Amino acid sequence: PDTGRKAVVNGNDPIGERLAALFALGLVLFNPLVLSIFDVGPEVTWMGIPLLYVAIFAAWAALIALMALAVERGGEPKDLPRIGPPPADEP
Repeated sequence: PDTGRKAVVNGNDPIGERLAALFALGLVLFNPLVLSIFDVGPEVTWMGIPLLYVAIFAAWAALIALMALAVERGGEPKDLPRIGPPPADEP
Protein backbone atom coordinates (compact mmCIF):
# COMPACT_ATOMS: atom_id res chain seq x y z
CA PRO A 1 0.00 0.00 0.00
CA ASP A 2 1.16 3.49 -0.84
CA THR A 3 1.41 5.56 2.34
CA GLY A 4 2.39 8.75 0.53
CA ARG A 5 5.78 8.95 2.25
CA LYS A 6 8.89 8.99 0.13
CA ALA A 7 11.76 6.61 0.70
CA VAL A 8 14.41 7.67 3.18
CA VAL A 9 17.61 8.65 1.41
CA ASN A 10 20.93 8.56 3.26
CA GLY A 11 19.18 7.99 6.58
CA ASN A 12 17.64 11.47 6.49
CA ASP A 13 14.03 11.22 7.68
CA PRO A 14 12.75 14.74 8.49
CA ILE A 15 9.54 13.50 10.13
CA GLY A 16 11.47 11.08 12.33
CA GLU A 17 13.92 13.82 13.28
CA ARG A 18 11.11 16.18 14.20
CA LEU A 19 9.34 13.55 16.28
CA ALA A 20 12.59 12.66 18.05
CA ALA A 21 13.10 16.34 18.88
CA LEU A 22 9.53 16.56 20.21
CA PHE A 23 10.15 13.47 22.33
CA ALA A 24 13.21 15.18 23.83
CA LEU A 25 11.14 18.33 24.43
CA GLY A 26 8.53 16.21 26.20
CA LEU A 27 11.21 14.72 28.44
CA VAL A 28 12.31 18.21 29.40
CA LEU A 29 8.79 19.59 29.90
CA PHE A 30 7.68 16.69 32.11
CA ASN A 31 10.93 16.55 34.07
CA PRO A 32 10.18 16.84 37.80
CA LEU A 33 12.72 19.66 38.12
CA VAL A 34 10.90 21.73 35.50
CA LEU A 35 7.47 20.88 36.91
CA SER A 36 8.62 21.90 40.40
CA ILE A 37 8.80 25.48 39.08
CA PHE A 38 5.01 25.43 38.80
CA ASP A 39 4.40 23.57 42.07
CA VAL A 40 3.88 26.69 44.14
CA GLY A 41 1.04 25.38 46.25
CA PRO A 42 -2.74 25.39 46.05
CA GLU A 43 -3.00 29.10 46.82
CA VAL A 44 -1.70 30.12 43.36
CA THR A 45 -4.35 29.31 40.79
CA TRP A 46 -5.42 30.25 37.30
CA MET A 47 -9.20 30.43 37.02
CA GLY A 48 -9.44 28.26 40.13
CA ILE A 49 -7.11 25.53 38.80
CA PRO A 50 -3.74 24.99 40.53
CA LEU A 51 -0.85 26.28 38.44
CA LEU A 52 0.87 22.87 38.31
CA TYR A 53 -2.19 21.29 36.65
CA VAL A 54 -2.39 24.15 34.14
CA ALA A 55 1.30 23.72 33.25
CA ILE A 56 0.98 19.95 32.77
CA PHE A 57 -2.11 20.29 30.60
CA ALA A 58 -0.60 23.12 28.54
CA ALA A 59 2.61 21.15 27.91
CA TRP A 60 0.61 18.05 26.97
CA ALA A 61 -1.63 20.02 24.57
CA ALA A 62 1.36 21.81 23.01
CA LEU A 63 3.18 18.53 22.38
CA ILE A 64 0.12 17.02 20.71
CA ALA A 65 -0.31 20.10 18.50
CA LEU A 66 3.37 20.13 17.55
CA MET A 67 3.29 16.40 16.74
CA ALA A 68 0.27 16.94 14.50
CA LEU A 69 2.07 19.76 12.70
CA ALA A 70 5.23 17.67 12.31
CA VAL A 71 3.37 14.72 10.82
CA GLU A 72 1.01 16.74 8.62
CA ARG A 73 3.77 18.93 7.22
CA GLY A 74 5.37 15.89 5.62
CA GLY A 75 8.95 15.01 4.95
CA GLU A 76 9.79 17.42 2.17
CA PRO A 77 9.36 21.21 2.43
CA LYS A 78 7.10 22.38 -0.40
CA ASP A 79 8.27 26.00 -0.49
CA LEU A 80 12.00 25.39 -0.96
CA PRO A 81 13.48 24.85 -4.43
CA ARG A 82 14.92 21.43 -5.20
CA ILE A 83 18.68 21.41 -5.70
CA GLY A 84 20.19 19.08 -8.26
CA PRO A 85 18.87 17.24 -11.27
CA PRO A 86 15.17 16.32 -11.38
CA PRO A 87 14.17 12.79 -10.38
CA ALA A 88 14.00 10.17 -13.14
CA ASP A 89 10.19 10.13 -13.18
CA GLU A 90 9.95 13.87 -14.03
CA PRO A 91 10.53 15.12 -17.62
